[in-house]
Amino acid sequence: MNLNKLLLFFTILITAFSLNADEMKSDIKNTEFNVYTGMFDFSDEGKRAILIGFQHQNENLNRDTFLGNLSPITGGMITADSASYIYTGVQAQYKLGAINFTPSFAPGLYFEGDGKDLGHIIEFKSELQFSFNVFQNSELGFSYNHLSNASLGDKNPGANSYMFNFLKKF
Repeated sequence: MNLNKLLLFFTILITAFSLNADEMKSDIKNTEFNVYTGMFDFSDEGKRAILIGFQHQNENLNRDTFLGNLSPITGGMITADSASYIYTGVQAQYKLGAINFTPSFAPGLYFEGDGKDLGHIIEFKSELQFSFNVFQNSELGFSYNHLSNASLGDKNPGANSYMFNFLKKF
């Protein structure tokens, strides 16, 4: 994938999610979609790649715990080098004034493609996301994540990524 195709894809997704939920005629309630793009492994000059991704969170499954409000997430991303990662995990949600702070943890499966060898198919994603409301039921955000195999493989180089997020609740 080249940069123009990735940007076009991301623009189409944002436009689709910007529609009013009433216009969508969907039976889905309390669902949040997160579409994001950014730089995969920005800290490794030789293996950097543009990424795009999608994440789903169902707020009907939220639970208030001693750690805050927790909910399950599921998602996936692909890089310009055809590396991909699919995951499912949990995120917490905290309001800090106008800022929404959302840390998450998700184990998943990583497929190298022509991208970076992370040492194992099983990788763990730790992420911090900051966002703010821009429209009714819509947020813009920035997130940072780290992928690591926790030394399950012979090597564990990890990957650090940053993303710009568009979140929409239906």
